[in-house]
Amino acid sequence: MLIRYKKSFEKIAMGLLSFMPNEKDLKKLLQSIKDYETDENLQLFLWREEEDIIGLVGVSFTEATLEVQHISVNPSHRHQGIGKAMIKALNEMYTDKELTANEYTEPFLLKCEEVCKSGE
Repeated sequence: MLIRYKKSFEKIAMGLLSFMPNEKDLKKLLQSIKDYETDENLQLFLWREEEDIIGLVGVSFTEATLEVQHISVNPSHRHQGIGKAMIKALNEMYTDKELTANEYTEPFLLKCEEVCKSGE
């Protein structure tokens, strides 16, 4: 289930965000979290299964698009379709917006599109 980020989830969000290649530096990581907390055009969502938060997706809103800035899944839960489930949940939440990617998330989003088109 996709839930909105709250300050109480900061440590887990930082841990998940640190798996992104462009978020390895602590200063950059702290700035990204701060941006999600303060910029009204950015939103961070966490993926919860039972009591565990195991995934994260961060998006940037424009009038017509929803750009995926970050997507990460706990390594012990990868290859189980969680990333695809997060993208699907975003599409269902924001049917009026086109989902786009940045340079870091584009390979994953392209993979999601291929899977969806092939009916898997």
